[in-house]
Amino acid sequence: MITHAEPFRWTELIDEICAGSWINPLNGKQFPPAPFEKIVFEEDLAGKELQLVTSLGFKPPFALVCDQSTYAALGERVSEALSKSGEVKEIILDKPHADLKSARALTKDLEGYESVIAVGSGTVNDLAKYVTAQDGRRYCVFATAGSMNGYTSSTASMTLDSGLKVSLPAHAPAGFFVDLNICASAPTYLTAAGFGDCLCRSVAQIDWWMSHRVLGTKYHHEPYLIEIPDEIRLNQHARGIKEGDVEATGYLFRVLTLCGLGISFTGVSHHGSMGEHQISHYLDCFAGDRHPGTLHGQQVGVATLTMARIQQQILSSETPPVVSATKIDFDDMKRRMGVEVATQCLEEYEEKAFDDSGAKAFNQKIAAIWPELREECLAMAIPAEQLEDLLRAAGGPATAQELGVPIDLYKEAVLHAHEMRNRFSFVDIACDSGILPEIVAREV
Repeated sequence: MITHAEPFRWTELIDEICAGSWINPLNGKQFPPAPFEKIVFEEDLAGKELQLVTSLGFKPPFALVCDQSTYAALGERVSEALSKSGEVKEIILDKPHADLKSARALTKDLEGYESVIAVGSGTVNDLAKYVTAQDGRRYCVFATAGSMNGYTSSTASMTLDSGLKVSLPAHAPAGFFVDLNICASAPTYLTAAGFGDCLCRSVAQIDWWMSHRVLGTKYHHEPYLIEIPDEIRLNQHARGIKEGDVEATGYLFRVLTLCGLGISFTGVSHHGSMGEHQISHYLDCFAGDRHPGTLHGQQVGVATLTMARIQQQILSSETPPVVSATKIDFDDMKRRMGVEVATQCLEEYEEKAFDDSGAKAFNQKIAAIWPELREECLAMAIPAEQLEDLLRAAGGPATAQELGVPIDLYKEAVLHAHEMRNRFSFVDIACDSGILPEIVAREV
């Protein structure tokens, strides 16, 4: 139970952002309302399910989308509540995957239903948001675990028919509802995965800031202004994630939600997805039968520690890094990825790859600003050792071995994941300066 002396406003700040009343303290700028009608976090939502759904204007017949686990956790309860108003079609997905094949199947299942209610976390939510976005149907979601930060994002992480995992345009849910008791009782590995997804903020911010300062890519302060204060509170409650503490779960959902809301300011996911996410995506795309079944957030947690070590090694030097022209081995990419995916990735990789003149310009730029850039990045950094302590306290794996990922596969992911997406990170610097293999050799 939560022991606050007065009822705690879990959606404070979140409500301001959704209403469009939050003001950037750095420049006084006000933003349009975020695309959400209702976000509700409460310790217990039992008996309120129907009212929450109908308050959005949803009417029967209802289509309830969940999988077998989320149906048992909360879906059956939501279905019973909605049935008091009218017909409920229960769509219970069997071990679903967030891919286009599953999306096509769900599209057929949802034909004729305007009121779509998802009950679940990553895969269930991504499928529901992607499918409904194709024709503009609104949907809402009841969370069952704080396992990822995509509840409030306007993109869906989907696997293409080629096997490449990408972020596709979707839309945010009209309503997002969190029963903290239900989510606190979720298996530890799920909430620890969500914690791992949050943990990457510092390394993602450093990557994005460096890219902005050296290459002139866009950067936005807003996601960090809204997220970091709650991130500090969440880290103080890290052990409570492992213990199933309701208050810790509340802070976890605040950070997950605020990170997702960041996209409403930026239009992109860079603020919470840079080099570390590429490592996780590589594993999901190319592990095949060697994939241990670990969750995205678990992989991101481990990859965050790897990224922190890469960044620390480069930032520890008072001498700026020096890169050479990017060496792209397309034959090797085809061997590892297959021709179709390698061709898709090559287009992304070539967008950020350096030729001789590009490498020279980069070296001149970073040399000119290195003392200031280094100081700025170090101010954003959380030491890798501290990140590892937090991840372990929350119950998450901290090494590839603990993930169950074959170490040679994990090293391959760290070596080559940056080839997948046009987002320039410290991994690109490590690769083009020739130090990435020696760093990867130390990963376990």
